[in-house]
Amino acid sequence: MSGALDTPNPEKIPEFQQLIGHPKPLWMLFMTEFWERFAFYGIRWALTLYIVAQFFGGDTAGERPAAELYGAYLALVYAAAIFGGYVADKLIGYQRSILLGALIMAIGLFMISVPNQEVFKLGLATVIVGNGLFKPIISTLVGKIYSATDERRDSGFTIFYMGINIGALIAPVLTGYMAEKWLGSSGMPAYKVVFIASGVGMAISLIWFWFGRKQLMGIGLPGPQQASMARLLMVVVGAAIAIPVFYFLLTIDAGMLQAILFALFIVPAIMLVVEGIREGKVARDKVIAMLVIFGFNVLFWMFFEQAGSSFNFLADRIVDRNFGGWEFPVGWFQSVNSVAIITLAPILAWIWVRMGSRNPSIPRKFGLGLIFNGLAFLLLMFALSSLVDPETLKIPFWTLFMVYVIQSVGELCLSPIGLSMTTKLAPSRLTGLAMGGWFLSVAIGNNLSGIFAGAVSGEEGMTTNSALSGYTFGFWALLGSGVLLFLIAPLIQKLMHGVK
Repeated sequence: MSGALDTPNPEKIPEFQQLIGHPKPLWMLFMTEFWERFAFYGIRWALTLYIVAQFFGGDTAGERPAAELYGAYLALVYAAAIFGGYVADKLIGYQRSILLGALIMAIGLFMISVPNQEVFKLGLATVIVGNGLFKPIISTLVGKIYSATDERRDSGFTIFYMGINIGALIAPVLTGYMAEKWLGSSGMPAYKVVFIASGVGMAISLIWFWFGRKQLMGIGLPGPQQASMARLLMVVVGAAIAIPVFYFLLTIDAGMLQAILFALFIVPAIMLVVEGIREGKVARDKVIAMLVIFGFNVLFWMFFEQAGSSFNFLADRIVDRNFGGWEFPVGWFQSVNSVAIITLAPILAWIWVRMGSRNPSIPRKFGLGLIFNGLAFLLLMFALSSLVDPETLKIPFWTLFMVYVIQSVGELCLSPIGLSMTTKLAPSRLTGLAMGGWFLSVAIGNNLSGIFAGAVSGEEGMTTNSALSGYTFGFWALLGSGVLLFLIAPLIQKLMHGVK
């Protein structure tokens, strides 16, 4: 990683060649992210099912530890992202961070294909470290190819976001088909091919960026103090040390990991409150509003992320996926969210514009996100209590399909405004720390999602009754928190002092 990487980052945005109305590097970054998301979502549907099949011999008692490990993995992916921004900003520059992160992720994805439980967990830890170096930085580069006043900036991010969703859409369909039709069957998918295909996808992302980075014309290169190979070697050594640390965090009790994540969240929360008090009443109030919304954000992701854990077991065991002799692959459910996002995002954006001054406030949009998430669980409650076929003991296919669609509406109400809200409410000197707090709130929610999914499965594996009991709790928790947020929204909006 030398040569062009050693050139300092220019201060001015270069005159980029334009392609389809945008700077040409956008499309290179689009495809780099597409393949990274292909790799990430390619394994998402398979992880919990693979753990049960490979390491518990198919015994449903393995569902709880599988769900908890999956939740811990997702939580640590977000927690690691906090450190990735610092490494790129202060140590090695953006381009090097992306290349190193992609390489480490590819190695980790190939590692998890090895049918050994310890190697598998070490592979997940490697993916976590690589993702931390890659994911926060690729989005930052998109922003750096536009000037702050360029009217195409938001459009460019929308195009980039489509790359994320197209990768997330295609990956489960392709890897699910490969696992069942190429080397396995619907009864025994060849999960190994899923992980290898995802590793190949990550390798393509690495190669694509390696050859395409010249289009950036110096954007994201290390500065004079970051260009030395010693700096790069230091980060490589740091990553090598971090992998066993994350491996250890994956192996500890889920409750202990939750305590660690909560402790990590408390530190920046206190620092933000202190800084808010120092800056005055307005800044203090904004911090309080932000932290309250962070708490509701935890609840949203706790239940939303059942998609990769308990919903997989539900699809595998309790949903009727048979269509006249052809069985809908479990993994394909993971693509429903992306289809819904791509389809519904423009519609929801149009609705917000049409509402004009009646557009819901940030707290109420968060409340809507929680309520729509709750409605998805209400549909599952209805299906599990009233639509179970007495012969097959399964619920109709359309119910789980619509659960993903309804959850996607909730995601669109909440997720797009989260990062923007954080930058607007954080004290000016601690915006980066506040972003870390946002990611930690998502991480806490993801770890709780694994704990909740484990409770849904219980000690003996998921049944219709255990799913009904767990999802009933999910509905009331989401509905209650959504209604509460709606009720206190005026108070939170007052604390936000005009931020919209």
